[in-house]
Amino acid sequence: MRNTGRGCVRPLWDVLTWLLLLQCPAVFGKVLEETYRKWMQYQEDCTKLIESEPYPSGVFCNRTFDRYACWPDGLPGTLVNVSCPSYLPWFEKVRLGVVRRKCGPDGQWVQEDSGQPWRDMSQCEEEQEVTSQELWFKQMMVSFRMLYTVGYSLSLFTLVSALVILLGIRKLHCTRNYIHANLFVSFILRALSVIVKDALLERHWGREIMGQADLGEMLSHQAAIGCRIAQVVMQYCILANHYWFFGEAIYLYTVLIASVFLENNKCTAYICLGWGTPIIFVIPWTLAKLLKENKECWAVNENMNYWWIIRFPILFASLINLVIFVRILKVILSKLRANSQNGYPDYKLRLAKATLTLIPLFGIHEVVFIFATDEQTTGVLRYIKVFFTLFLSSFQGFLVAVLYCYSNKEVKTELQKKLRGWRMEVGVACCRQ
Repeated sequence: MRNTGRGCVRPLWDVLTWLLLLQCPAVFGKVLEETYRKWMQYQEDCTKLIESEPYPSGVFCNRTFDRYACWPDGLPGTLVNVSCPSYLPWFEKVRLGVVRRKCGPDGQWVQEDSGQPWRDMSQCEEEQEVTSQELWFKQMMVSFRMLYTVGYSLSLFTLVSALVILLGIRKLHCTRNYIHANLFVSFILRALSVIVKDALLERHWGREIMGQADLGEMLSHQAAIGCRIAQVVMQYCILANHYWFFGEAIYLYTVLIASVFLENNKCTAYICLGWGTPIIFVIPWTLAKLLKENKECWAVNENMNYWWIIRFPILFASLINLVIFVRILKVILSKLRANSQNGYPDYKLRLAKATLTLIPLFGIHEVVFIFATDEQTTGVLRYIKVFFTLFLSSFQGFLVAVLYCYSNKEVKTELQKKLRGWRMEVGVACCRQ
């Protein structure tokens, strides 16, 4: 007796929903896409098996694919066992386990009160200890995201206001401040690109999955176009940010060491360096992703060789900045020794202040973890690296705006003049009335 009852769609979506709860968007995208691909292959193999095997005689529970496992024909009144589905992300841990269904005396699969097929999947579920670790990992990633979102938002506000000050006061227009202004713009674009990228990733992977069609649409290339473009823009902004650091270092080096004063220069070379150089690396990286790793939102680097297209120019700029940083510190050290008149404590304080000022200007902190790559760091060390990288990168714009605008004596003097002039104008206007 053949029974052609419908399979249950719910179990697969339960697996995928669980994955969504456990993973951050970038990792979830990779896991989901791989899981869905394996599930489709599992379904295809099951369908071929169902169609090729001859049917037995008499009463039996019909072979079926219930969207979770592939079931053979069952004898009435027996418990049917099959191996855990191979598409499960944690299959290697449960490969020896089985999932069970009951075949009733009437040749029908036993169902629960809810109408869903009864199924014992306890041996195919992920271990509770592993699940707790993944939940802890998710909570930590959420905390990291909140941290750098606050940092980028604070940096964005202070950088925009600092940019308005530098561009709005005519007496502050000079090559040095012009380079500062471009550095501020690169920070602003970097912060905006990160915030927009996160929003698009959350929108892309946060869709409600109600059926196979919804999942197929989520994993389509058309649905991922927005977040892929956001990834490309973000990589460009990060590179531009580093190369405007490079421009700052070169300018300061030419003024303090090379004794080349560039105040009358039109800064074309700096524009090409800061905004043009990133294009040279972003285009090949985009092509590599498009042709070799055209998956989900391009947020996961499966082949780290492609990631070196972005990593190498950042490493190069950071190392050159480190060399310039050391050279400039030697110059500052010699000048402080020559001009120090108030004793050693004041000398140490001024040297520390000069060092603090140069570090965010050149982005030297990037060198600290740049050799501890993602594929080399594991466990606690990786979390420490991620924390410090996100913290420094997100709050760095705020620190740069404070040091090179709000704490700058020249800027404060001009702002005070503007404020006094504004008060005088308001006072004259009030007296006239």
